[in-house]
Amino acid sequence: MYDIIVVGAGHAGSEAALSAARMGASCLLISSDLTAIAKMSCNPAIGGVAKGQITREIDALGGEMAKAIDATGIQFRMLNRSKGPAMHSPRAQADRTLYSLYMRRVIEKERRIDLLQDTVTGIECSSGTLTGVKLISGRIISCRAAILACGTFLNGLIHIGMNHYAGGRTIAEPPVFGLTENLVTLGFTAGRLKTGTPPRIDGRSIDYTMVEEQKGDEQHVAFSFKRSPIIDRPQISCFVTKTTKATHEILKKGFDRSPLFTGKVQGIGPRYCPSIEDKICRFPDKESHHIFLEPEGFETNEMYVNGFSTSLPEEIQFEALRSVPGLSKVTMIRPGYAIEYDYFFPHQINRSLETKIVKNLYFAGQINGTSGYEEAAAQGLIAGINATLNIQKRPPLHLKRSDAYIGVLIDDLITKETNEPYRMFTSSAEHRLMLRHDNADIRLQPFGFDAGLVDEETFAQCTKKQALIEALNQLCLKTKIPVLEANAVLAVLGYPAVSAPQGATSLLKRPGIHLATLLDASPSFKSNVASITLDMLIYEQVEIDLKYEGYLKRDMLMAEKILRLDLHQIPPTFKYESVSGLSNEGREKLKKHQPDTIGQASRILGVSPSDISILMIRLGR
Repeated sequence: MYDIIVVGAGHAGSEAALSAARMGASCLLISSDLTAIAKMSCNPAIGGVAKGQITREIDALGGEMAKAIDATGIQFRMLNRSKGPAMHSPRAQADRTLYSLYMRRVIEKERRIDLLQDTVTGIECSSGTLTGVKLISGRIISCRAAILACGTFLNGLIHIGMNHYAGGRTIAEPPVFGLTENLVTLGFTAGRLKTGTPPRIDGRSIDYTMVEEQKGDEQHVAFSFKRSPIIDRPQISCFVTKTTKATHEILKKGFDRSPLFTGKVQGIGPRYCPSIEDKICRFPDKESHHIFLEPEGFETNEMYVNGFSTSLPEEIQFEALRSVPGLSKVTMIRPGYAIEYDYFFPHQINRSLETKIVKNLYFAGQINGTSGYEEAAAQGLIAGINATLNIQKRPPLHLKRSDAYIGVLIDDLITKETNEPYRMFTSSAEHRLMLRHDNADIRLQPFGFDAGLVDEETFAQCTKKQALIEALNQLCLKTKIPVLEANAVLAVLGYPAVSAPQGATSLLKRPGIHLATLLDASPSFKSNVASITLDMLIYEQVEIDLKYEGYLKRDMLMAEKILRLDLHQIPPTFKYESVSGLSNEGREKLKKHQPDTIGQASRILGVSPSDISILMIRLGR
């Protein structure tokens, strides 16, 4: 018998198996194709807006995704540098093949992980508690807990024009039949979603004189806190072009054979990552859309046409591509397609990602209705941690919305209606100024250390970093910059001169003034700062803390207010039908979601403030 069986070896399954094994659990990882572990079936990239923050949070908790992209990235960029620090988001293109190979090597090195190439078609349970999983052959493997991380394989159906094919992730990969039906017989409710991918093209057929080159950052920050802060590796450029009016007219010729517009596709697609035909319909006045040509690796000519996701007929895709500047002689390696798949409404899981219907059964990734490698990996990591903690008779790890983007992700899944693929954005996090990519280690390594995934040396480095930040913070609060030095800084930015020494903190709070500026202007201040640390990343954190002190304090007060509501537990056997005064919608939503706390209940769409007041009175709060 295994402690934990993980079903699916994508980004969620990989993190789930690794976390469980590293915490001491015996683990079996089952995949229909062990050559496709952590396969990047869509865009070969990690990070981006909000997703970069999640990747660094995964690393801070002891996950592997950040280390994988650091080892296999081919281009690194920090997005939104012109905006505030809450919006800064690391992103990297990956070598698709090397990324998958890296994750397989790491998994195979874990002595507590066994691998099995097979297909799971059902789960076994007794009296509402999981006892094992059933393979396609009928064989049953016993376990104490199981994590389903099935990706887009559940009854997967691929669409290209009016043709459709059974497929789990690509046409070459078979879908999984039977598992959805098995779970439905146990009382779970399933839905149908859709996602898509663009064509792939041969980079040798691009006219590079007609496209704009997009290079990576000269100095790029590593995703993992365990690596050297700066990665020194040759990078490959990406390229930018645009669709034209002619492109749009060609695409429209295929609308009558589009599975999206003819009703062949029943699943709902991601609103924030629409297909090119959907963009044309939704924004008819827009004459062009950006297209990003992204390499798929160091040793391949294949390129990903980002922004051109489509399921139109193959000949329409090819003709439309050749109307795009720089692609007039392009060779299409494979067409884009849409894929429909089953998922399970996430109100059926708890904060730990354990299902409410079957004990010791966990869902992670696209089975919960999410979209994206990072969101999937985060869920896999949390499911692996909590399944193991459960076996070890330890309390589960529950991340709050103020702790991490991962906390926001899980809270949104269990409290909001998920009728389309969920994608994380910075706008989803009300505490985004606190949840920056640069402080993910400070926020989350204590949780990873307690779980047993962060080693003592790494945690000691994080503790030292906190001490240096605090020491430098205190130095800035105590330091007065002499009049002449202060005025030299102020004059450059057009500020009026001052007649008295200025506090370093006061100057830093002025727009345009940075810690580096003060260090250059004041030799004595520079000397004192250097006696604490020469680490520019520490300087950056201190500057953010001081510049945004007021906003951060406001965020903390809001987080404390929400925490007070989250401390009010709702008994799992609480009968909402017995509470008079609740609105009909509120009562139905509360019965459906079964929130653990008053705070969760307050975030459920359709539950009004008056419903919350009535609940608190009834619960004696």
